[in-house]
This record gives sequence, C-alpha cells and structure tokens, in this order.
Amino acid sequence: MSDLYEPKPEHRFTFGLWTVGNIGRDPFGEPVRHPLSPVEIVHLLADVGAYGVNFHDNDLIPIDATPADRDRILREFKAALQATGLVVPMATTNLFADPVFKDGAFTSNDPKVRAYALQKTMHAIDLGVECGAKVYVFWGGREGVESDAAKDPLEGMKRYREALNFLCAYVKDQGYDLKFALEPKPNEPRGDIYLATVGHALAFITTLDHPDMVGLNPEVAHETMAGLNFLHGVAQAWDAGKLFHIDLNDQVIGRYDQDFRFGAVNLKAAFFLVRFLENVGYQGSRHFDAHAYRTEDYEGVKAFARGCMRTYLILKEKARRFDEDAEIQALLAEITADDGAMAPFQGGYSREKAAALKAHSFDRVLLGRRGLAYERLDQLTNELLLGVR
Repeated sequence: MSDLYEPKPEHRFTFGLWTVGNIGRDPFGEPVRHPLSPVEIVHLLADVGAYGVNFHDNDLIPIDATPADRDRILREFKAALQATGLVVPMATTNLFADPVFKDGAFTSNDPKVRAYALQKTMHAIDLGVECGAKVYVFWGGREGVESDAAKDPLEGMKRYREALNFLCAYVKDQGYDLKFALEPKPNEPRGDIYLATVGHALAFITTLDHPDMVGLNPEVAHETMAGLNFLHGVAQAWDAGKLFHIDLNDQVIGRYDQDFRFGAVNLKAAFFLVRFLENVGYQGSRHFDAHAYRTEDYEGVKAFARGCMRTYLILKEKARRFDEDAEIQALLAEITADDGAMAPFQGGYSREKAAALKAHSFDRVLLGRRGLAYERLDQLTNELLLGVR
C-alpha cells in the first residue's frame, strides 16, 4: 500500500464503537461475528491506523451496569486509549434501542420518558466529556411517528426544543467545552423522523436559546436515502457555520439505511464531497459511520475500515489532481469567464444600481445559444477518476 494512502493522525479518521463492533445482525439474520469489548475495538482501530473512536453511552457502559461495573469498564477503556494513542472526539446517547424510547425520547408523549431521556443524556454527556469529547451528537432515531394521528408535530418540535435548550444550559452550567451536532434523517427506524434533512435542522437551530452551541452532523446515507444531493447539504451547513461533525459512508438511493463502506456505491459523489471538505479546510473528524458486509469475519472488518480511510485518501489525491489538471482548469476558466461588463450590477443593492440594471439591454438570444461544455467537463472528471488522466 502506498504511503500516500496510509492514514495518519492528522487525517482525523474516526470510527464508532458500533461500527467496527457491528456483529452482523439484520432483520432477517442472526449475528455472524462475536461481540468485541470496547477495549478490543480500540486495539482493532489502532491496528488499522485510525485516529479516534466515538461511542454511544451504552456502547461503552451497558444500560444496566452497576456503578462498580461502570468504573471498571471506564478505567479499562481509558487505559486502552492511553496505550494506543487513540482519542475520543465525539460522543452521543443511545435514545433509540431500549423499549422505553419506542415513541421517542425528547418528543415522547409520556412526560416520564422525556424526563428519563434528559437524565440519561446528562449522564452520557458527563461520560463523553470525561473521555475527551468536544462534540456531542444527537440522532433522533425515534423522534417521529408512524401515524400523524399519534403526535402533534408542533408539540413534538416544542418538546425537542425544550430538551435541547435544557441540555445547552446544563453544558454551560457545568463549564464543559462542548458543542452539539444534530444528525438529520428522513426515515427508518420510524416511518417519519423529525428534522429530516440538513435544511430542516438548520431552520430548527435558529429557534433555540443558544444557537451558537448547536450545529450539524450530516450523514451521507441519510440524505441519500431521500434522493438528495449530500454535497449540497454539506455545503449549506458549512456556509451557515454549522458543519460541526460529519458521518461518512455510502448508500443506494431509495434503499434502507445501508451504511456501506465509504465510496462503495457513489464514487463520483464521494469524490466531490472529499474535494469540498479539503478545499474549504474542514478541520473536524472524518467519521466513518458504516458497517462491514455481513459476509465478513474480523479480518474483513479490518479490511472494511482500511478501505474507508484508503478511499478517502485516494479521492483526496484525485481532488488535488483535478485542481491541477491544465485541461480541466482551462475549461472551468472558460465556463466561469467574466469580462467585467456586469461589475456595475454586482454586490449589494442601491437605488442607482437597480435603475441601471433595469435599463440595461441584454442579448437574450445570444446568451441562450452559448454551449457550456458541461458534458466535456464531466467526462474529464470521469477519466481522471478512472485513472486515464
């Protein structure tokens, strides 16, 4: 393997305990891999060259653990981190697996469930901060409905808002250096999930008491499931200053949440995503929220993890070549050429500018005849990705 594509700490590649630790169970089949302990997962990730490991609270500490069990597990986990050099950049709470959350956590119709969800999250935040996390992700996997007869969406959003306001205030009161990141998803496991897309989440954040503390953790598969362009969602989050974290995987449009290895399906989409993240200078983790195929043993899981990181680095190198390719750049310069004639009309509004623009004469027919050469540009992109440029 070329050194150019070997992961290094500065690449900030991370995996969750639940990703490489996935045992291959699905709705139609029993597990195909034995469970690994958190310590074993940390060492597996160190073996493949990862930078960090992330976790839900119950990935690390079972939901029914005694205080003594908690202390022992945490002590062993921290020792594994110290021994391997891995870090914990992000943590989150499991508010979806236990039956208590079958109607949601923060948006449940039962006030006791909502209060328990807040309690569980505060404890989980404490755990994440103790392990070094700087970003805390909220995936509302059960925050939604199967039938709109069951829950008023306005009341659901009100409950969601109150929970996040409460938790923001808790973090501030504790003096934690922590930001929140909402993870949008349109459906599955619930029929319809609140905050379905990047756009929904961005709008919701503006209604919070501390919007500066809350951003996004968009995921490739989640936007792709709905047939959306993930790059556009990421760009919107970045433009709003809200790209706090990102989940990388792959997905076939219209299928269930597949969580494939990064770049396994939509290679060109992955290329433009990597190019965007690298060109804008995104400094956060490149977190792979994906699973190995159910066909794999743990050597296959290691191959999966290495593949995620290797594909990212290959596409990073391809992005560099795209930006240095003379023919591609000449074509882009031609496509985006500006002779300066429209400079008087650009920028902010003024009454004089509006009047001048209204009076200007455009040759609409000539403008419409111009070919834009996008076919050629796209083909050159394909050839670069296919390795013939």
